[in-house]
Order: sequence, then structure tokens, then C-alpha cells
Amino acid sequence: MTQCIKAHIRMEERYEGLSLTYGDNPELKAQVFEAIEAAKRETGLDPDIFGNPAKEHPEKEGVYIEFHEDAQREAGDFFERVLHRLGVVCEKDD
Repeated sequence: MTQCIKAHIRMEERYEGLSLTYGDNPELKAQVFEAIEAAKRETGLDPDIFGNPAKEHPEKEGVYIEFHEDAQREAGDFFERVLHRLGVVCEKDD
């Protein structure tokens, strides 16, 4: 079974978050962090980034990127750059 990066996005008033799950795969993890760093350089934005090592469930390992007080809605562009670089289509959480 081929591992892939799974993405989920959550948006509320003045808050946006993107979850990227890559499992116990160091290559995918490196790709995710490279895409995040590239988006940071391109946009000049510095979102909060939280890792999820998931030692007991390595298949759930991932990272969460979030923006607070995003009145200008800059997070959308940042997320699109990350997802495009990774070739990932995300699912919107309800």
C-alpha cells in the first residue's frame, strides 16, 4: 500500500487551519516541511506549526498549520501554495 499525504482544512471566522498527515514516512514528512518553508519564503507569512509525532499510532503522524486573527484571509494563499507544491487535494471539514 502506497502512503500518501492527506489534507484537511478548517476555516472559521478569522481562523484557518490545515492538517497534513503523512504517516510514518520520513520522505513524505520532508516533502511537507519543504513545502511549508517554500510557502513561508514566498508569502512572508509565519503561521503557527504544530507537529504530531503520534508515537503510539505512527500512521497518524502529521503536522498542523494554523492562522489566528487572519482578517485579510492570507492563509488561503499560503495553504494553496503548500497543497499545490505537494500535489494534494484537501477535504473540507464541516
